[in-house]
Amino acid sequence: MGLARRLYRGEINVDFVGRWKLWYSLSGFLLIVSLAGLLINGLNLGVEFRGGTVFTFPSTTQSHSIEEVRTTFRDEGVHQPIVQSTKNSWRVTTEVLPESELTKVQNAVAKDFSVSVNQVSVQAIGATWGGEVSNKAWIGLGVFMLAIILYLSMAFEPKMALAAIVALIHDLVITAGVYAWSGFEVTPATMLGFLTILGYSLYDAVVVFDMIKEVTAKLGSASKQTYSMAANNALNHTLIRSLNTSLVAILPVAAILFIGTTLLGAGTLKDLSLALFVGMIVGTYSSLCVATPLLVTLKEREPKYQAIARRVLATGGKGSKRAAVAKG
Repeated sequence: MGLARRLYRGEINVDFVGRWKLWYSLSGFLLIVSLAGLLINGLNLGVEFRGGTVFTFPSTTQSHSIEEVRTTFRDEGVHQPIVQSTKNSWRVTTEVLPESELTKVQNAVAKDFSVSVNQVSVQAIGATWGGEVSNKAWIGLGVFMLAIILYLSMAFEPKMALAAIVALIHDLVITAGVYAWSGFEVTPATMLGFLTILGYSLYDAVVVFDMIKEVTAKLGSASKQTYSMAANNALNHTLIRSLNTSLVAILPVAAILFIGTTLLGAGTLKDLSLALFVGMIVGTYSSLCVATPLLVTLKEREPKYQAIARRVLATGGKGSKRAAVAKG
């Protein structure tokens, strides 16, 4: 409790910028693991992307388990049925089935679960629709990235825009890696989640950059702080705000992911909630430990801040040695 109170009051000064090697190493490890998952396992694309058949039928008064539903479909030759339950119905996704197989499965479901054949609806979904969603998502991502570069370049500066974009790509790759290793299904809702987490990641970065811009604008030839020291102080001043904002956003998403999908059977929500949950956590981390240290690395190569760092170091200050010897 003492640590939490001191953190809330701003009495703790964490050297985020000075530990840039630690953050870069951690991010590099996470990116390697994520890329390995994407290369080895790939993404478990939903039926909307690969095509397939969806069976929907009502739940009866008899109690049936997911395994019983899965067994019925497997007995009819379906290889990997994906079973989801709601309060009043079942939804089973399968690979593309020929017309003769559809009738057999419908009859088996009607017999095993005491419903009429007419109550077992069948919907064939082609991969074309999912491909269109993917293309639009990529277009949306490209437009978003371009808008962010233009906005941050005009409101702040191009180097801040570059640091923010690197952090965004960092967040997307790690989130995708979690999906690859966990085997969670990637659906259009997942794509929506991926686009949504960009906003959360960017929000923290903009808040931090705004404070850094304000603090470092006062640096001059007589300054007693290097750019890295001023940026780190600015980061600590916004730390509790970033953590509070992220915590408030993560809690309801965690409730949907862990409570809704496990206790209430809200399986259709997990595709979206996992992307949001992982993306928010990684986005908070990247704004503090990736975007800001990268910005400092870029800025300390400027002659103005190199001169300040050399003067602070020469006078016995705790200036950044790498800034003092960096070559622009």
